[in-house]
Amino acid sequence: MQRIFKTELAGRPLTVETGKMAQLSNASVMVRYGETVVLVNATMSQKPRDGIDFFPLNVDYEERLYAIGKIPGSFMRREGRPSERAVLTSRLIDRPMRPLFPSDLRNDVSVITTVMSVEQDNSPEITAMIGASMAVCISDIPFNGPIAGVSVGLVDGEYVINPTAEQREKSRMDLTVAASKTKIVMIEAGADQVPEDVMLGAILFAHEEIKKICAFIDEMVAAIGKPKLSYPSIVVDANLYEEIKAFAIDAMRVALDTDDKTVRDENLKKLYADVHEKFDAIYPELISQFSEVLYKLQKYVVRRWLLDDCKRVDGRGMDELRKLEAEVDLLPRTHGSGMFTRGQTQVLTVATLGALGDQQMLDGIDEEEYKRYMHHYNFPSYSVGETRPSRGPGRREIGHGALAERSLIPVLPDEIEFPYAIRLVSEVLSSNGSTSQGSVCGSSLALMDAGVPIKAAVAGISVGLITEGDRFITMLDIQGLEDFFGDMDFKVAGTKKGITSIQMDLKNDGLTSEIVEEALTKTRDARYYILDEIMAKAIDKPRAELSQYAPKIITININPDKIREVIGPGGKIIQKIIADTGVKIDIEDDGRIFILTADAEAAKKAVAIIEGITKEAKIGEIYKAKVVRLMAFGAFVEFLPGKEGLVHISKLDTKRVDKVEDVVNVGDEIMVKVMEVDKQGRINLSRKDAMMDEEKPKAE
Repeated sequence: MQRIFKTELAGRPLTVETGKMAQLSNASVMVRYGETVVLVNATMSQKPRDGIDFFPLNVDYEERLYAIGKIPGSFMRREGRPSERAVLTSRLIDRPMRPLFPSDLRNDVSVITTVMSVEQDNSPEITAMIGASMAVCISDIPFNGPIAGVSVGLVDGEYVINPTAEQREKSRMDLTVAASKTKIVMIEAGADQVPEDVMLGAILFAHEEIKKICAFIDEMVAAIGKPKLSYPSIVVDANLYEEIKAFAIDAMRVALDTDDKTVRDENLKKLYADVHEKFDAIYPELISQFSEVLYKLQKYVVRRWLLDDCKRVDGRGMDELRKLEAEVDLLPRTHGSGMFTRGQTQVLTVATLGALGDQQMLDGIDEEEYKRYMHHYNFPSYSVGETRPSRGPGRREIGHGALAERSLIPVLPDEIEFPYAIRLVSEVLSSNGSTSQGSVCGSSLALMDAGVPIKAAVAGISVGLITEGDRFITMLDIQGLEDFFGDMDFKVAGTKKGITSIQMDLKNDGLTSEIVEEALTKTRDARYYILDEIMAKAIDKPRAELSQYAPKIITININPDKIREVIGPGGKIIQKIIADTGVKIDIEDDGRIFILTADAEAAKKAVAIIEGITKEAKIGEIYKAKVVRLMAFGAFVEFLPGKEGLVHISKLDTKRVDKVEDVVNVGDEIMVKVMEVDKQGRINLSRKDAMMDEEKPKAE
């Protein structure tokens, strides 16, 4: 039966329709936010998947270009692989929802959000997140929701919920918060160096609005919610766990108690072998559960150390950073390079500069069409001591690259000041936690090494969390094991002035405001230390000059009406300039022309040609011209690059001329004087008058 539910969000209508479409999924909702429309379907398999030890959740955010009245630009003229924005939004929806499903659920759950109509003032990403929560909550799929999300802008010093497109242009903050009625479950932010107290205020401001949406979802559940399905709980045998714990607990503590991941892995490998040797014959039917038992035992040891003893596996204090190192100028022929090492985590970032024509063209449903700054993150298998083939970037790699990109955008020079496309590639050489924040630090170093005039250096750091009931403890600069067995990875990047990005991932049911405030304070203090004591000692400001291998860009401005003359029919003129000089040329609609080359002389030649093409012929001026073709009535000459005029036969010489060929031939260079520019723009020239002017005695 069709039902319609209505409310308001940020002063705009939010309407939910259910019971009309997609009746074979466990639940389906059509969410309308203004004129933005997203269809959300939630489905769960009837049986659990065999042989897995994780919850198989899949969240997809699918963009349809018909939503903005656009035909895809691909060869096939249909949507292909998800855009980077779609991948990031899928992660944005997945992260707050995943911890609220039962941890022992092994049935496949699929949440598919399809964007069908977009009004740019009303975010389809937020609409999809809210719709995903609604669909799962009213379905029979087990879920400890609801959650909801909003975005927050900072416009003229005021917080704005779900800012419009115009407000987003002015906003100093792009914050997305997801929360339940009582706790915050996800934070994703980009900001223009916003102070911690302002960011905290925005997060709490968002939570108040989210509580209203959660209450609205509860009303839907009360009206049409299905009873939740029971499922076979995947639990380890209690006797097996207790026996292995008694046998291995002390050895597990010894195995984990080292700051070297390689040593720890070897210790665990031996311990696992000892457990199998001891218990395989005793519990042959439960061998498949041994890995889960030993995982739970590792988790128990690590969490008890942290909560009860304030002890970390590598012996550090709770707020003590690992050994940090920063280096620049590692690669001789690249435009810039920087490496940041944090314990056994090591990231090398390489900067490459190019023409604005090298910027990335986007084919998505948002307003952005081009991206001048690109950040790519690679996580090869050797970085964690494993062997697997490279299959291209997955969702995690795309997400980490986007996080580093967002962290640095606020400090980049604008296009007018620095007319380059910028690509950064972060290569993770070794990973033991916090590689995304290592890539932020390495990227800042690489940009300065390349001579990019960034406004300030940016550093990133993460905070972890262990909770038990009302108890909690946070620890700074978490390594892999603490991330794996902990409840939170709270990443913050920024400058000395303020925050530029946040990404928070949780494994529990949410954070209190007290935990958020403590995390922001700890990351701020650690960030200051990294910037002042580590990164500044490697390089404290951008280099004054670009690398000798980086292309040089010369910018000239012409009248926009002259652009067609520079390009020429079918691009003939500009292609000839490029062929003759070897430079690369980009032309903007406002008349800016960027000439890119490593050859200074070639750049000067290209500038002279373009200035010649765009220069207006002034009556009375004399030019050196080249004869390009002959007619019975005169000679056509090129007196400026790409600009021709006629020297009539009567104006070829000071004496009578019977035939044009008697005076000039094609290819000859002659001096000519501009005599007239007629109403049709045709230019009449005179060799005769130029000769006469040359013969006049010069004034003493």
